[in-house]
Amino acid sequence: MGERMEFRVLGSLSIHRDGEDLMHITGKPRQVLALLLLNQPHRVPASSLISELWDDTPPRRAATTLQTHILNLRTEFARRLGVSRDLIARELLQTRDGGYRVDVGDASFDLPEFHRLRALGQTLLNTGDALGASRVLSEALGLWRGPALLDVDHGRLLRAAVAELDQSRLDTLVLFFGTQLQMGRHREMLSELARLVVRHPHHEELHTQFMIALYRSGYRTQALEVFDRLRRNVQDELGIAPSDRISRLWHVMRVADTAAVDALGGYDSAKAG
Repeated sequence: MGERMEFRVLGSLSIHRDGEDLMHITGKPRQVLALLLLNQPHRVPASSLISELWDDTPPRRAATTLQTHILNLRTEFARRLGVSRDLIARELLQTRDGGYRVDVGDASFDLPEFHRLRALGQTLLNTGDALGASRVLSEALGLWRGPALLDVDHGRLLRAAVAELDQSRLDTLVLFFGTQLQMGRHREMLSELARLVVRHPHHEELHTQFMIALYRSGYRTQALEVFDRLRRNVQDELGIAPSDRISRLWHVMRVADTAAVDALGGYDSAKAG
């Protein structure tokens, strides 16, 4: 049943089979499905689902209401797939030891594929294959269609899970930009890094990469200004100073010591385009 299905959570929640959207259910049942998918193939206890749906103030019949949401999901899947609800309960949306789990089988699922590609990209980067890492990390980032689960209500558990996913996406972007710097593609990165440092005003690695990309593109003054903005942001808003590494990078840029910039940034100027 699952081999022709596609599950997507890196963007809106969607489930397709042969191009047909299977999931039109909304509200709390959709929220339940989202949490189950983020945790698959593991079981999610009913108590965790109740906490997600109602936080610390569940209704008196919360367990029964949760069972109704599960029933509605199974009914919707059965209708859309043209199979029995019992088959859905056995193979797709299962009851397990006081909780529930989703079994996607051999279906396509963007979340584990993203994690697999990200890990492979990191491995390739560690072995010095910047080109291979760049291709794999680009493929991983291409799975994202917007913020994770953007069309699902978030309770406490989903908020935490989505925040973790957003951080993983950002970390993957940083790895990808690192491959571009290694290959001398600094000019191609400028506009995207300019956008990201505005969105993440305290993120040192993004600012470091932006400074290096600007410096290698011939914009030394602008690179120094990036550091000045970061320093003001972290001092005024966080009460801390920039790290020693980015402070040293600012210093060697200020005196135009290109070799030291390359060393601090892990960037090979011989590959500059």
